[in-house]
Amino acid sequence: MRAGDAAADLRAAEAFRLEPGERKLVPTGWSVAVPEGMAGLVLARSGLAVKHGIALVNAPGLVDSGYRGELRVILVNLGSEPFIAMAGERIAQFMVVELPATRNVVVDKLPESADGRGVAGFGSSGTS
Repeated sequence: MRAGDAAADLRAAEAFRLEPGERKLVPTGWSVAVPEGMAGLVLARSGLAVKHGIALVNAPGLVDSGYRGELRVILVNLGSEPFIAMAGERIAQFMVVELPATRNVVVDKLPESADGRGVAGFGSSGTS
């Protein structure tokens, strides 16, 4: 939308209505071919989330470099009122990121973490 923005706005290709608790696959009219070594991320719009309770079901949505075709966004209405969008309304954002060069290695034992909390799992850093 503006110079320096990290992501591009995705707009609804057609008008739609989303009832409370309903989820819908919304077409954007954008077709993509993400370059090899990169990934596309479909991200929620904070304004829709706070004003209407609209979220992405699979946030962030991942678009692999092998995907070809239209970007469609899976929206869910977590609010208490129906959400009505017109064609052209901004519904999500799309960002392309570079993937780090990695490789998978099978090991018999994982190394300890630097701070020693590795085995404690989720929530091991405290509750706040």
